[in-house]
Order: sequence, then C-alpha cells, then structure tokens
Amino acid sequence: MAHTVVLVDDHEVVRAGLRTAIERSECGLVVIGEGRTVAEASELIERGRPDIVIVDVVLPDGDGIQLCREVTARYPATACVLLTSFPEPGAMLSAALAGAAAYEGKDSSATDILGVIAAVGQGRRLLDDQAVSELLEQLSSLPAEEAALEQLTGQERRVFELMGQGLSNRQIAERLYLTERTVKNYSSRLLGKLEMERRSEAAALSARLSERRAQEQIRRSVGPDGISAPGPAGPGG
Repeated sequence: MAHTVVLVDDHEVVRAGLRTAIERSECGLVVIGEGRTVAEASELIERGRPDIVIVDVVLPDGDGIQLCREVTARYPATACVLLTSFPEPGAMLSAALAGAAAYEGKDSSATDILGVIAAVGQGRRLLDDQAVSELLEQLSSLPAEEAALEQLTGQERRVFELMGQGLSNRQIAERLYLTERTVKNYSSRLLGKLEMERRSEAAALSARLSERRAQEQIRRSVGPDGISAPGPAGPGG
C-alpha cells in the first residue's frame, strides 16, 4: 500500500522537484497535496491525513518546526520530515524535540532525500534518542550565549548579525533581498527564541559576540610576547 505525502514549501520549484522525484521513484509514495504556507498545510493535513508531511523549516507565515510539533500532537500517525537550506545542530535539536522523524538538508541529493522519506514511511525515526543526546552534548560544550544562537535558522542568524551592525529592518531587507515585512517576521521569531523583548537587546548581543570573535582572531594571530606571528617565508627568505 502506498504511503501518502503532503509537500509544504513556499518555493514552487522545490515542490515540483520533490514531486517529480517521488513520482519517478519506486518507494511506494504518492503525493496527495502541496502547500506553500502553514495555513495551507494545516488544511491539507486535516483533510487528507497523510502518512508523511515533508515541510520546509522556514515558511512565509510561520515555522515548519512549530507546524511539525502541532501535527505530531494532533495526528500521531503522521510523520514529519523537515527540510532546510541551513542544517544546524540547534535547529535539528528543536526538530527532534518537536517530534520530527527526520531532518535533512536541501543540498542533499534526490536519492538521499528519497531514502530518508522511504525510511520514515517504513516507520523509522532518524532523529532518535541517541541523536538528541549527541546534539545536547555538542551544544553543552558551547558558551551559553553562543548556544542560544544555535536555535536560530540560517536566515534568522543573518538577520541577527546584521542587527549587530546597526542596520535597520529596511537596510537588512535590501541586503538580503527580502521584503521589510519578512525581515520583521524573522526578527520577531529570533527574539522569541532568544527570550528577548526588544530588538535593541538582540542587536547588543550580536555586536558583543561579533566583538568577541574579532578579539579571539587577534589573540590567535598574535604570539605570546604580543608580537604578530610571522607568516610563511618567501622564496629565498
């Protein structure tokens, strides 16, 4: 019996690529619906009760991880596979805690992604307790402030870093080729994840971390006597 699949991604080309790969495969999967937003996905899932939901981590009107959390709570028989353009340990941990069965980078090959989906269709969880334990151990070795940033998606991290440079939402939007409204959405989400109320708090943290990294680079380039480490000798030097 074929496993039913709903695709959720705001990029039509991504959905088309996934659908084509699934249709050409012999994995026993059939796509029964596509959505580009959390709202569309929620309606499709409620109506179709798919076996698997393949969802992007970042959506125009919300968070794919939060959608996964809601789906696994309401429909325990439905498995979620999260796709992301920026695989990061913090986001992977959030996905695991939300009940996701798998978390895969969009830069993976079609064969690898299909293999993940097929494995999930067979009832396997690729984000198991061992994976969560390894992620927690990895994150626990980071300084507290750096560890907090691991919750952010790649795009949220970019917005955060530009905040620290003193850029306004409009300037960040121009730099990242986004709308100002989209930047505001990213800002709201990252403030929530960092448990902050004001944009100025995030900007101050971003600037502080940037300064810390710059100082660390200087220390690494300077010898114990305060003298810059010599570079490699040139020809005949």
